Amino acid sequence: MVRTGTQSSGALTDHATQHVSRNPGTPLELDWVRRVRVNRSAVERRAATLGTRRSVKKDHQAAWLLKAVTCIDLTTLAGDDTPGRVRRLCAKARQPVRRDVLQALGVAHLDLTVGAVCVYHTMVETAVDALLGSDIPVAAVSAGFPAGLSPLQQRVAEIRASVAAGAAEIDIVITRAHVLTGRWEQLYEEVRTFREACGEAHLKTILATGELGTLRNVYRASLVCMMAGADFIKTSTGMESVNATLPVGLTMARAIREYGERTGVQVGLKPAGGIRTAKDALLWLILMKEELGNAWLEPDLFRFGASSLLGDIERQLEHHVTGRYSAAHRHPAA
Repeated sequence: MVRTGTQSSGALTDHATQHVSRNPGTPLELDWVRRVRVNRSAVERRAATLGTRRSVKKDHQAAWLLKAVTCIDLTTLAGDDTPGRVRRLCAKARQPVRRDVLQALGVAHLDLTVGAVCVYHTMVETAVDALLGSDIPVAAVSAGFPAGLSPLQQRVAEIRASVAAGAAEIDIVITRAHVLTGRWEQLYEEVRTFREACGEAHLKTILATGELGTLRNVYRASLVCMMAGADFIKTSTGMESVNATLPVGLTMARAIREYGERTGVQVGLKPAGGIRTAKDALLWLILMKEELGNAWLEPDLFRFGASSLLGDIERQLEHHVTGRYSAAHRHPAA
């Protein structure tokens, strides 16, 4: 049976709400941005040790995987999305792990849900309706996702329309050219404009790190987005050739830590794209715990952008209970 208190591994199995304050942003500090240096070799060496320095086994591993479930933004961003598919996804968000598995683990009373459901703007109303009565927020990808190259007024209008439709979180994509050409003032003003358009909805800024060229650019873009008021910084759209990697995550976590030390504000991190296995999820949770602390093991400050991750986590949890790996169709995701 999985214990429901604080594990020695640092994970919690209950879906706690921290009520983290919004990031109000700060004035743009160009000197801070320009001073950034990143030692890529050191970052890669540190990232490579995450899976070797800490071992999470048996009940502790099951507890960490349950925690990972609560941090998933269950996502569908396909061109053939239908209302029926979105409603099925929302049903899975309400009951992400089969009840018999939860009962065998001794945690059926926890009312486990995912962190959010993430959809295109056209499916926001459907998702909001399907999640009525739950505390699961709807996140909408916006601002010309995934390229982010439509006219600024159209991107702002899309954000406002998604908020009006009921989205509680907005995932926007930045203009990568601003980063690649060092136009930090333009990036700051762009994100600040998006932040204002969001109103009360939380803003997640997608950096598309696989297209930024260097870890130094990743760190600088992270700082500028946080200064502009981003509540989360997110690695990728999931549609680049390179998506979430641990060196990039470590770089962004260090930026979050430095920003927090200077401003006292906690900003969340959302890796997205390519995170498909329970082992991947554990590595990211270890990264969060070691670099930022237990507060970043909660959905208020950490999310996985994923669609297939949940299925593998369910298989690992059933294996923990029965000692056997089940077929994927026993854990339908949508």
